[in-house]
Amino acid sequence: MTTAASPSPPSDTDADLVAGPGADQASDAAAPRTRGVRRIGRLLTLLRPHRGRFALATTALLLGAGIGLVYPQAVRFAIDEGVGGGSRAVMHQVGIGLIVLFLLQAGLTWFRHYLMSWLGERAVADMRRKVFDSLLLQDATFYHSRRTGELVGRLAGDVAIVEGVVGSELSMAMRHSVQLVGGLVLLFVENAKLALVMLTVIPPLTVAVVLFGRRIRVMSRAVQDRLAETNARVQESLGAITTVQAFGREAYESAAYGDTVEHAFDDSLRLARWRASFMSVATLSGFIAIGLIVWLGGLMVADGELSAGSLTAFMLYTGVVAVALGSLVGIWAALQRAAGATERLFALVDLVPRIREPETSQPLPESNKARGAVSFEGVSYRYPSRPDQPVLVDVTLDVAPGTSVALVGPSGAGKTTLTALVPRFYDVDAGAVRVGGVDVRALTLHDLRDLIAIVPQEPVLFSGTIAENIAYGREGVTQEQVEAAARDANAHDFILGFPDGYATLVGERGVQLSGGQRQRVAIARAIAKDPRILILDEATSSLDAESEALVQAALERLMKGRTTLVIAHRLSTVRNADRICVLEGGRLVEDGTHDELMARGGVYSRLVLHQLS
Repeated sequence: MTTAASPSPPSDTDADLVAGPGADQASDAAAPRTRGVRRIGRLLTLLRPHRGRFALATTALLLGAGIGLVYPQAVRFAIDEGVGGGSRAVMHQVGIGLIVLFLLQAGLTWFRHYLMSWLGERAVADMRRKVFDSLLLQDATFYHSRRTGELVGRLAGDVAIVEGVVGSELSMAMRHSVQLVGGLVLLFVENAKLALVMLTVIPPLTVAVVLFGRRIRVMSRAVQDRLAETNARVQESLGAITTVQAFGREAYESAAYGDTVEHAFDDSLRLARWRASFMSVATLSGFIAIGLIVWLGGLMVADGELSAGSLTAFMLYTGVVAVALGSLVGIWAALQRAAGATERLFALVDLVPRIREPETSQPLPESNKARGAVSFEGVSYRYPSRPDQPVLVDVTLDVAPGTSVALVGPSGAGKTTLTALVPRFYDVDAGAVRVGGVDVRALTLHDLRDLIAIVPQEPVLFSGTIAENIAYGREGVTQEQVEAAARDANAHDFILGFPDGYATLVGERGVQLSGGQRQRVAIARAIAKDPRILILDEATSSLDAESEALVQAALERLMKGRTTLVIAHRLSTVRNADRICVLEGGRLVEDGTHDELMARGGVYSRLVLHQLS
């Protein structure tokens, strides 16, 4: 009676998460310099629930960094008093004292590293859940314009970068900041003149941070976008591997993936060059400062202005400051990279679902039968990405509880879209859809969707057992109820034919089962849910004759006593419906029984005669 269901269109979206690198670069170039810092600052809000652990880690960090600032004084004392004074006792005291200090520092380092790693893993786990929960709330139009592989890439690649920031870079940044500030203060205490020489490296490093940092952030965004594209390409190709092999397109897919990988490699190489240049400038600045200090400090020792121990301590502090400064420069580059990943992740977290819960919900009717009533009142709908092309126009239709209505019409007539309005996969542009006499927008999504079961043309099974897939639609389903549903769906016998029975693993998307077996498991899942409203979207169109007979018998048992919307092209399925509604061009053009519509000689009659011919 009909061809394929109306296509799923792309949509305009709340956040452009699949924009190319150029878009990111343009926006980042115009962003204020503090934008990356704000992104990282928001990331750190994930640590708020764990303030206690963070405080302990910070305490261990401060103590450990403090020990690192003490030992140059011990070395100065040893050289001036022990070596210069020829005192073995002083050398013994200093040696033992340094060993004790370093043992204490090692313990504090372990404690700090463990706590910060725990915080990093916890923050990443929380971020993954936030992103996934946000994605679960998005409506169908969101996924029409996005590739699943790209979203998976965001959850994998971007989250890994965030994990590095919280678990490692944050701790290192804090430790090196303490050492930098403390080291600079002690440099001035030791010798203000040489300390001023040390400060000459600050201006060029500041310029490098500003100039290189923004560029590195932009290029890091581009690299992550490329990597997300490679993930999407892999998932798309492997998900359709049968089609790829059937058409002999292995070489094409390999070349296309190779191009994507090479683009990612080129972007990564450009980023590596910029980061290498950044680190070279920082390292050169530090070594120039050290060279000047050795030169001028040596002259001061020769002139008697400075002791050898003080120069040694100053050099050690210079090393502490140089290492801290160089590390902070590298960490800053890493934070710029993480800022892009953080922005993309929070863009997913911040997505506002098009389909929202009502501010004040209404209850369903007390009568279980009344809950099965479905009505469309002047319904019109356009896909957000094609506002100039109406999909449904002023459709009015009442479906009495417990009755079945077959929706027929040519491809693109709006049949699938009409049924998708009932569980609120989309919201109408005009008019209203009511279930049990209540506007679906006034019902909570849980209450509404708890009434509905859907059996699509291509049923989706999850990579668990058969029993788990049947029980998926309703919490608390017992094994007895699972088996009863399987019997009603004509699935019990073939399930027992497997060595593991109901514990048989179906594989990803149910690949271990035949098409007819998958369909019967999907029907059993709908039966186990015991819905009031049933939507069948060409549930038998792709089956062979034997499978169709078994599935059709199962569907008839499932439909009994339930309000059913059937999208079908098989004449046998359509004729058994209580009513037949014909859609054409998004409008309801005919409504009646098979005999009534055949007598009119309209659209339905032409479709039937075309099928019979």
